[in-house]
Amino acid sequence: MAISEAQLETWSHPGAQEQSKNTYATIKAVLEDANSPYRAQKFDSFLQGSYGNSTNIRVDSDVDIALRLSSINYYDLSSLDDAEKARFHQNLTPGSYSHKKFKEEVLEWLTTKFGNGVKPGKKAIFIPGNGSRRDADVLVCTRHLRYTSYSAETGPAYRDGICFWTYDGDKIVNYPKQHLANCTSKNQATSTRFKSNVRVFKNWRNRMIEAGYLEDGVAPSYFIEGMLWNVPNQNFVSSYQQTYLNCHAWLKACDISKLFCANGYHFLLRDGTKVCWNEKDFNKFRAAMVKYWNDS
Repeated sequence: MAISEAQLETWSHPGAQEQSKNTYATIKAVLEDANSPYRAQKFDSFLQGSYGNSTNIRVDSDVDIALRLSSINYYDLSSLDDAEKARFHQNLTPGSYSHKKFKEEVLEWLTTKFGNGVKPGKKAIFIPGNGSRRDADVLVCTRHLRYTSYSAETGPAYRDGICFWTYDGDKIVNYPKQHLANCTSKNQATSTRFKSNVRVFKNWRNRMIEAGYLEDGVAPSYFIEGMLWNVPNQNFVSSYQQTYLNCHAWLKACDISKLFCANGYHFLLRDGTKVCWNEKDFNKFRAAMVKYWNDS
């Protein structure tokens, strides 16, 4: 037994594009409005998540937007030696603004422009949709630099990412631009098969949740993308059925402790961290796929 090729092909189709595109354009214009209370700061906005990565499916509703402050930088010096740390601090210019102030001003501005339905969530600010606009989440974040060296001769080297604090006060460091860039490169290297198969796996996950094979929340889209990003390119073939079998076999045989998230920096599987998938849920997801495949 197996899921039919026709069903898998249907699951490979992208979700709504035009309304998501218009939603992003509308919110981006508001975020970058010259009249905003944070207009004097340096910042940039960009897409992240499923729509930004072109892996959105029909039931994906939110458009995920990052608004990154770069007037100040948060940083990680853990990879530097003592001399490099001293050199860094000699060149450091303290900032007078903060992530907290930035988020307060963004929330105030978005509420002014979109109404009282705008609400801060655990990670992002939620903007409700209307007839012409989809729901959106705005992640207010700050530039984060993880220094890998600080040479007197060649200057600093670092990983350029973002950081933000959750409602509970947890600091999260991530690399959404690298995630999108790496997924795009992977898609090109697989004759555009990578992203269509991500959509297959996401629709498959949703169908398993509906049918009681899998609990909701076990397999976030971000980690599904990361899982498939690790699979060697030659396993993505023209048949969706064979691609699944290839991916399943490779993941079963590989050393899963060496898998990475699609950003190429964080490990995919580590317990007890906000930026990694826990191994128990990873194994639950793969086992549920096998059972659903065999039962179909």
